[in-house]
Amino acid sequence: AARVSDRTVADAITETIAKVGENMTLRRAAGLSVSKGVVSSYVHNAVSDGLGRIGVIVALESGGNPDELKALGRMVVMQVASANPQAIEPSGLDPAVVEREKNVLADKFKAQGKPANVIDKIVESGLKTFYKEVCLLEQAFIFDDKKSVAQALKESEARAGAPIKVSGFVRYALGE
Repeated sequence: AARVSDRTVADAITETIAKVGENMTLRRAAGLSVSKGVVSSYVHNAVSDGLGRIGVIVALESGGNPDELKALGRMVVMQVASANPQAIEPSGLDPAVVEREKNVLADKFKAQGKPANVIDKIVESGLKTFYKEVCLLEQAFIFDDKKSVAQALKESEARAGAPIKVSGFVRYALGE
């Protein structure tokens, strides 16, 4: 739950430095919001409130049943913590990452002596496999690996009574 305060983040850092006697800086921060829906959070290996090894927030846009959205949000933040996706869907991936993956796949099959027209088909198939690893909606759902996260979302939409869209996520891991 968000707390409203008159002090700034800079003030909180200064006060903490004074308390613990160690210098510190804010390295990274992120926020998500929704017009309708929920923003869910999860801290893995929590050592205290909001402090742990992995922290995740996920925004679900929907006018559906809030209880269903909260339940789904809880599962999706755990999915992000566990599976560490790079993007929500393939269109959200950095084009340089996709190009690098294409080149790695193509080089592998060129080295095996495959003809160019076959390599193109194999690379496209390999990209689909890559997307299942790095795109949230394409990943196997950790709570039922027989379905994708997108399929689990569709099932939740039926229970929520409205479309649900993952509009964003942020995952931070200690030491990154």
